[in-house]
Amino acid sequence: MSESIQIKRIYDEPSSDDGLRVLVDGIWPRGISKEDARLDDWCKTVAPSSELRKWFDHDPERWDEFVRRYRKELRESSEPLQQLTEMAQDETLTLLFGARDRRYNQARVLKEVLEQRLEDTS
Repeated sequence: MSESIQIKRIYDEPSSDDGLRVLVDGIWPRGISKEDARLDDWCKTVAPSSELRKWFDHDPERWDEFVRRYRKELRESSEPLQQLTEMAQDETLTLLFGARDRRYNQARVLKEVLEQRLEDTS
């Protein structure tokens, strides 16, 4: 079973307890080099669609609808979700995101989905 799934801004300092570091944004975050990011993987395919990302625009009033739509998109991307689920079974998985908003971002939703998948498999 997974030690944990955590979320972290890609701009935060990497730490030894991050485990596997996976960027879950569809576009590369501004101002950070690939070397500084210290990624184990970049899983673009689990990021919200461009249309959904632009519509949401990190507006807290659109959060509930964003979550609903994003979860629907995630249900349609089973292979990348399976890959992340398997990663999380073996060690700590840190989902990295570029958004400034630590509360209203796709990594938070993705973390909940992955935790549910892990719970369902145990």
